[in-house]
Amino acid sequence: MIFPDEDDFDADAGFSVPEGDDEEGIDTGDQEALIWNLLVLINPGDEETALRQFAGWRDAMAEAGGDEDGALWMLKDAIDWSSGFYVDWKDSESLIDSVNQLAARWNIDIDWGGDPADEDFLDGVDVPGLMAVAYDRLREHGYTLWNWNTDGDAYAGWIALSRDDEGMQQLCAALGIELRPGSDAF
Repeated sequence: MIFPDEDDFDADAGFSVPEGDDEEGIDTGDQEALIWNLLVLINPGDEETALRQFAGWRDAMAEAGGDEDGALWMLKDAIDWSSGFYVDWKDSESLIDSVNQLAARWNIDIDWGGDPADEDFLDGVDVPGLMAVAYDRLREHGYTLWNWNTDGDAYAGWIALSRDDEGMQQLCAALGIELRPGSDAF
């Protein structure tokens, strides 16, 4: 197992691509190292959770015979509701619950612009609109809500420190993950 060099990640400074590297220069041959770096980014300051999720992802990969095409879906399962979200396209209530749970890790309460327990409020919002609200509220605290293309009728993503936005984009490009900020849902 290859973990990032200290030059690549510092708990106080965040993820950085070594000088001179860009998304074309990142070694895409070591998927485990890339996944590890992604887990570090979506679990800022919580290496224990990243290690637990990494072990779960590796176990799922081993069971699947190393099928790299399913790696993102196995990652989704390893991080679901602890460091990531995956909700049906019309399930506003689950998105609110999931993002609230993720944001609570940093003691952030999201103002959704209404009462999430009110059926009338939920009937008047959709998942992409709520993701945009969460994106804006999280940016105020130095975090970014990301969403990745599920190629289906669902929305999925995670939260990372805003200072790591460029590293997140480069890392996901190297992993072949089509990623956008939560303000621009797929």
